[in-house]
Amino acid sequence: MNTNADCLGTPVERLINEHRPGYSLAQAFYKDTTVFQAELEALWFKQWIFAGLECELGEPGMWFKLDLGEASAIIIRSHDGAVRAFHNTCRHRGSRLCSADKGKSRNLTCPYHQWTYDSQGKLLFAKEMGDDFDKTEHGLNPIHVESVGGYIFINFAAEPTPFEAFKFGIAPYLQPHQLSSAKVVFESTIIENANWKLVVENNRECYHCAGSHPELLKTIAEVEDTSDPKCSPAYVQKSQADEQRWVGQNLPYKLIKGADSGWQIVRVPMARGLSFTMDGQPASSRLMGELPDFDVGSVRLLHFPNTWNHALGDHALAFRVLPLDAQRTAVTTKWMVHKDAVEGVDYDLEKLTKVWLATNDQDRTLAENNQLGINSPSYRPGPYSQYFEYGVLAFIDWYLAALREGLNDGR
Repeated sequence: MNTNADCLGTPVERLINEHRPGYSLAQAFYKDTTVFQAELEALWFKQWIFAGLECELGEPGMWFKLDLGEASAIIIRSHDGAVRAFHNTCRHRGSRLCSADKGKSRNLTCPYHQWTYDSQGKLLFAKEMGDDFDKTEHGLNPIHVESVGGYIFINFAAEPTPFEAFKFGIAPYLQPHQLSSAKVVFESTIIENANWKLVVENNRECYHCAGSHPELLKTIAEVEDTSDPKCSPAYVQKSQADEQRWVGQNLPYKLIKGADSGWQIVRVPMARGLSFTMDGQPASSRLMGELPDFDVGSVRLLHFPNTWNHALGDHALAFRVLPLDAQRTAVTTKWMVHKDAVEGVDYDLEKLTKVWLATNDQDRTLAENNQLGINSPSYRPGPYSQYFEYGVLAFIDWYLAALREGLNDGR
């Protein structure tokens, strides 16, 4: 996929070079369609993208679809047990194979002329193609796919960046939660009328939390960095006690980051209670995986450009961000519990989902208002707070570096 970064508007590279460190991005980064197209081709089609969860592909033949720009992927559990990904394009005349969001089928059959492929992408059937037709040359085009800790990532690039350091880094944190054998019990997708970067920026800071997230602040600390003088003494004391206990339980907790700052993982103590619920008590009585108890804090997994996640003692949450256009973003949240947990017996669905359904809706309003303000002719980039918005600063630095690198690779 080639990038034409300079057509129809201000050159993207000039925008990158003109960015003032410590400030929000120029207006074009948040609303210009040329910038958005450059991002798709130079960033989204070259980065590892969180696609979905292994537990959604619990049986051979189960699949789900992911659309990104004009690209579409089918992620499937093949009959040899492997997770595979293919371009959602028939090798006959290019028709889409799968139009539904998810399904289960032994084979993938094109609805146009019934060309049929097995779960490993091999072409099985193509009628009336002649004796000299070689089916082995017309299998589905594969997409790079990797799984770690129950999370599935795909990469559309011909030669993707290495995945091993990320996989090695996060696996020990997620292994005790055993998310690959959990089950999704609720899923929500909201369309936010805001640029995808505003959605991510909003997630990367709690500067807004006190005025916007009363439900979430019942259990998390507004300031979680115990070296920060704004962090409460009570939370510092609790963190020290929790971390000492986790050492004895062989639960990793220290913050680790990727060399390019594109990902990080940490186990964070809860400020109050044991789970993201209104009373802080577990929403499910079934302990996740092989955890020693419910008091294991929250494993926070972040991977740019499109996912943040929480794994707790009683459940886990997976968040996926996908850009739809320059000013619309799909945000999908999935709630997981133990595979044997029964609704109404082991878990209460309303209790499980209430906090983050409210938080997501509040964040949608914040991001959409942010977009409306940025669209104003009066908008000028403003300074981030180095004391509260350090996560946003890190994201902006990563974004500009990744976009620049992708543009250079496209030449």
